[in-house]
Amino acid sequence: MRKASLERKTNETAISITVDLDGTGKRTIETGVGFFDHMLDQLARHSLVDMTITAKGDLHIDDHHTVEDVGIALGMAFREALAEKKGIVRYGSCDLVMDGTKSSVALDLSGRAFLVWRVAFTSPKIGDFDTELVREFFQAFAANAGITLHAELVYGDNNHHIAESLFKALARALRQAVEIDPRMSGEIPSTKGAL
Repeated sequence: MRKASLERKTNETAISITVDLDGTGKRTIETGVGFFDHMLDQLARHSLVDMTITAKGDLHIDDHHTVEDVGIALGMAFREALAEKKGIVRYGSCDLVMDGTKSSVALDLSGRAFLVWRVAFTSPKIGDFDTELVREFFQAFAANAGITLHAELVYGDNNHHIAESLFKALARALRQAVEIDPRMSGEIPSTKGAL
């Protein structure tokens, strides 16, 4: 049962999250930030991780706290659902294209948080959404899930496609990495014996 549920409350946000790593991509997502909901929808759908995410944040200030705190809580939920990581593939990567955009994400469910971010947006906004918040989400998620995560925009100039291709590539890489490897017989995929 690779599932986790948690609630995280601060003076800025109240977040409730449930994940099932062995799902089919079913999702219910309500953060109050339309574009972010669209990105999380892609993350759940293409990772095949069932997700229920509800967030109430101080959107009268801006979207920053909501996006970052969802990243924190989702990372914590992934870490809890992975538990000891017995039998997982551990590594995942995806080169993903959307029209004229190509993004690459590679990750290791190592327990060691690290983000390499080689992405440059061509505009500070996608509609009302700050493009810098894409990195904030990736950073918060990687740090709290204990993931070494490398994200790169190979090429592209449509900001919606840049963001969406990154979330989809993250999803596909996670899908690979969390899969149970039938050849691992429940072993932890590390010569150290722990991740």
